[in-house]
Amino acid sequence: MSLTTTLTWALPHRLLSALARSAAYSQDPRLKQYFIDTVVRRFGVDLDEAAEPDPTAYPSFNAFFTRALKPGARTADADPRALLMPADGRISQLGPIDADGRIFQAKGRSFTAAELLGDAQAARAFAGGSFATVYLSPRDYHRVHMPWTGILRETVHVPGRLFSVGPSAVARVPRLFARNERLACHFDTDFGPMACVMVGAMLVSGVETVWSGVEIPAYGDDITRKDYRGQGIVLERFAEMARFNYGSTVIVLLPPGAATLAPDLAAESPVRLGQALAYRAD
Repeated sequence: MSLTTTLTWALPHRLLSALARSAAYSQDPRLKQYFIDTVVRRFGVDLDEAAEPDPTAYPSFNAFFTRALKPGARTADADPRALLMPADGRISQLGPIDADGRIFQAKGRSFTAAELLGDAQAARAFAGGSFATVYLSPRDYHRVHMPWTGILRETVHVPGRLFSVGPSAVARVPRLFARNERLACHFDTDFGPMACVMVGAMLVSGVETVWSGVEIPAYGDDITRKDYRGQGIVLERFAEMARFNYGSTVIVLLPPGAATLAPDLAAESPVRLGQALAYRAD
């Protein structure tokens, strides 16, 4: 295990993330511009595709990080059978969910859908299905969109740690995505249930949804459920669903028989919002 990964076991994750969040929301002109310019330079952020291409126009670093794109900067795959990639980034892993609900994380490491969702009963619907884990780097667009049209059924905020979700940590921290703070969003679709799990990370713990606003933080020690049944919250295919206040990971879970993952995708594949993630089985 690397020294950095080893140290993160002992670090006060929530305190560090709270401090980072305070800095990210600061409107101090020099501080926010230092953060913005550093990230643009270090990670090669393409501001030409942003709705606001001027890096000095953002009131805070968080406003820059959650920036909108110009109309047409991303488009949905034209095939009406295609379930869409929910975010820009890189495939961490994708493939089948085992019959016992186990999901592959990295060589020699896995976790279960029940652990990820914080709900063994909800996880049963995905046994034998498929998953895709998409890592968002600091250079990426940080809004997450719907792979397919769905009716919001429930969200489950599962408290946890805030390990880095970079490749080194994913390879070394057992059950990483089932350890970190996360928000599981459950939808009912015309092919059955679909879950989109927003996973927080070190300095990356802010999650907002379009229907409820800020979900993480507030931090907590107990699982928090919000029931949206009967409220008629419908999110269309390709519509914005949520956003990270810094980069992290989104995991999509699909039930068995719903769709076949796009054959050109593999671990480490760079991906863009709106490209085909999978194709409807029917």
